[in-house]
Amino acid sequence: MKKILSISCITLLLAGCNKFKDTNVDPTQLQSAATKSLLTNSLQAMPDLVFGNIASSRLAALYVQHLSEGPYPGPSLYNDRNLSFTAWYAGSGNVTPPSNLNGPLYNLQTIINYNNDGNEAASPSINGGKNNQIAVARILKAYFYLLMTDRWGDIPYSQALKGSDNFTPAYDKQQAIYTDLFKELTEAVAQFKDNESDVTGDFLFKGDNDGWKRFANTIRMVMALRLSKADPAKGKTEYAAAIAAGVITSNSQNILYKFVAGDPNNYNPWYNNYNVSNRNDYAISTTLTSYMSAKSDPRLPVYGEVLSGGVVKGLTYGRNAAVNIPAAYSRIGAYFKDQGSPLALFTYAQVLFCRAEAAKLGYTGAVDEAGAESLYKDAIKASWEQYGVFDQTKYNAYIALPEVVYSAATGHERIMTEKWVHAYLNSWEAWNDWRRTGFPKLTAATDAVDARGIPLRIGYPTTESSLNKANYDKAVADLGGKDDNYAKMWWLK
Repeated sequence: MKKILSISCITLLLAGCNKFKDTNVDPTQLQSAATKSLLTNSLQAMPDLVFGNIASSRLAALYVQHLSEGPYPGPSLYNDRNLSFTAWYAGSGNVTPPSNLNGPLYNLQTIINYNNDGNEAASPSINGGKNNQIAVARILKAYFYLLMTDRWGDIPYSQALKGSDNFTPAYDKQQAIYTDLFKELTEAVAQFKDNESDVTGDFLFKGDNDGWKRFANTIRMVMALRLSKADPAKGKTEYAAAIAAGVITSNSQNILYKFVAGDPNNYNPWYNNYNVSNRNDYAISTTLTSYMSAKSDPRLPVYGEVLSGGVVKGLTYGRNAAVNIPAAYSRIGAYFKDQGSPLALFTYAQVLFCRAEAAKLGYTGAVDEAGAESLYKDAIKASWEQYGVFDQTKYNAYIALPEVVYSAATGHERIMTEKWVHAYLNSWEAWNDWRRTGFPKLTAATDAVDARGIPLRIGYPTTESSLNKANYDKAVADLGGKDDNYAKMWWLK
């Protein structure tokens, strides 16, 4: 079983025993989880896998220097080289009835399979219309795969999730994965049927088809900009299609993962870290506080804990020295770490920064400096409004600062740096932007364990070299012969 878990292929064991029919089956217990439960379970994987439940997925917040570590500074020195992708595919591997509450990718594929096979667990009367169920599963599955390929590069994709048909899936090239994800997102948006019942088990959009469509189109837009170096022609085509199909257009449409105050099973992960586990590992980084405080940015006391004297004090990034944080340095602000504090998947400000960069890069035709500047300013305003700190006079002064003002020569850096500020704790996306553009300009950890500095990718799970050896070896050979944290993503080449 351990081998199956490591390579993304949990097989539905109970369903494979057809020859025994109903022998030893408890008629009072469901043998297959309803698809609404599979969807809920897949969404509930987000705190661990998307935002990082502090343990393994914290790295991006350190890479882009949103945060610094206090008592255990090793990961900020790039000691952590490899992360497992098992949880994305297989999750816990629990095969007791309901037999398929496993990892999000497996669950989402099961939703698709059950609907296509007419399994009663996908009954429209309790789960929502068939086409709508499949469309939602395809979008969320594509989103998870995008997050994965942007961390590891080539990963099991086309041969994954096959159960006992393939325990050793090949690694697909990142370019091929991107191509298929564009297709999946486009087709899924077109698959929704308003004359079918809404999807149930969906606490992200509460069955709102339009919300799922905006989610898919916004993902496509972000992916399209990721191709600005590797395949700008395709990037421009996909970008135009995503904008035309409809992305986020206001803060009221921000896509937030909402945690539940009073429910220990659904607390914000940062609350769990600080208040439940009583850990004080992380403080806001001086890299960020220095940039924001120099400009009197009103978001700073939202981002970081306000200490006695009314100050937000950052912790120096990347030093190999343990320090205690409480009362000495500012932890994450309450806006982000209360029990029910939501965390953002995609926001209006983020979309505006993307649109500003697209205008600057000529994605919309000729390079449009005026358009880029206008969208850049609108993005800063939308960010301030999102965080509840907008004041017209302060905003006017802010965008006139020499370090903020837009020009043709500095425009790209300005857009990406301010986008980095806005993306506080949405750090994997900020890491993607930094790897692609080099902005903001970051200095690697002083005591880094590797002189090459901030990593450019996550290393594969250490178990893959023995449990999926042939395919792992080929993937590593394609990286240049080493599972290297500094091998470049396809979209950087």
